[in-house]
Amino acid sequence: MANSTSTSTLNVGVIGYGMSATIFHIPFITITPSLKLHSILQRNPKDSASSAPHDHPDVRHFTSLGQFLADGDLHVVIITTPPQTHFSIAQQALRAGKHVLVEKPFVPSAAEADILIDLAKEKGRLICVYQNRRWDSDFLTVQRLLAEGSTLGRIVEFETHFDRFRLDKPSNWKGTLRMDQGGSALYDLGTHLIDQVYVLFGMPKSIFATLASQRDGLMLGPQHPDVEPDSVTAQLFYDSGLIAFVRIAVASIETQQPRFWVRGTKGSYRKAGLDTQEPQLKAGMKTSDSSFGRESPEWNGKLTVLGDDGSMHEKDCPNVEPETYSKIYELFGKALVQNREQDVPVPASQARDVLRIIEAAKESARNRREVELS
Repeated sequence: MANSTSTSTLNVGVIGYGMSATIFHIPFITITPSLKLHSILQRNPKDSASSAPHDHPDVRHFTSLGQFLADGDLHVVIITTPPQTHFSIAQQALRAGKHVLVEKPFVPSAAEADILIDLAKEKGRLICVYQNRRWDSDFLTVQRLLAEGSTLGRIVEFETHFDRFRLDKPSNWKGTLRMDQGGSALYDLGTHLIDQVYVLFGMPKSIFATLASQRDGLMLGPQHPDVEPDSVTAQLFYDSGLIAFVRIAVASIETQQPRFWVRGTKGSYRKAGLDTQEPQLKAGMKTSDSSFGRESPEWNGKLTVLGDDGSMHEKDCPNVEPETYSKIYELFGKALVQNREQDVPVPASQARDVLRIIEAAKESARNRREVELS
């Protein structure tokens, strides 16, 4: 394989051709100057709803992993397959000398993450995890408010939600994979929310979690040890006294679903509604559209601040200027060209830390107790 530092454009191969590949990856690969869509691995294009050879006739196409990885012109592998396959595929890609970007959830366990981290160092290759919701505009707005410090003061409570009304169980891996395979709402959506808490506040001191199936009316615990949760309520505790709440629900009937609620000693911030990028991409909007990543004013957050006289004042708090999900590919592309691990936008070590929190949440829910994190 060519040394990635010897060229300013790197050949990218995508494994899988479902929604993840077509909506969240290929559109951003194709607009990143340092990256070129080079190949796609789709095992059965003739039997699939979408055909990679039909949609992308100008790139190389493969149906077997061995042949795909044996391509000496391939530099970077993007893994968009279901999570139970991530570890094996990433391991083989690294052994073949390729850089790797893995969809979330990274892998099912922190132990597997450590193996891949060590292998990447041994091979001199980079791993990035696709935690794209670090570039949600509402989350970037929260980051700005916390960085300012003076607006909200010391944060005492932080809530992050991913609530929906979806009583029908998904028929894809999101509704069939077990937690030990990287399935359930805890891994699918909890990975996003816990990652955002981790970015803002670091590793918690401890966690108490309740994992439930709202669809079935069951709660994971000693009496129901095999429940696969579609809903999560977790409290993450920090030495500063901060409590971060992570909430996921499928039985939430709201006209405006809650997203963030941040309470500080000088102010609070509330936001409803999910980031617009995913529905925009699913609807076919181009990343170059001037509306991409932007919300209408009715979805502005609300900022309440304490005046010098003790009075409270509420005002609209629009999102910051969107960076969009293109940013993760822009930053990863720069890290690849320079082959600099410290520039990877979402290092595997951070995804490993998030998996440690997830594993502690599972232990807490099963045993109905608070779990310490070293």
